[in-house]
Amino acid sequence: MSGRYEIRVQGHIGQAWSRWFDDLTVEELDDGSTRLRGDLPDQAALHGLLNKIRDLGMTLLSVQRLCDR
Repeated sequence: MSGRYEIRVQGHIGQAWSRWFDDLTVEELDDGSTRLRGDLPDQAALHGLLNKIRDLGMTLLSVQRLCDR
């Protein structure tokens, strides 16, 4: 099932990482974290994205499925 997700990681990673993270929107927040937001086609894509975060040694702060519009 596809869905819109918001994933937050600790630290600022920069806009250049958007392509690496399946073209999700990358937004650096004032609290020092980064928000990744966008549509993913299925749960496998979500798990693949979470694996990338893990493999890069990033600290995962939250994962949230956003309500459909």
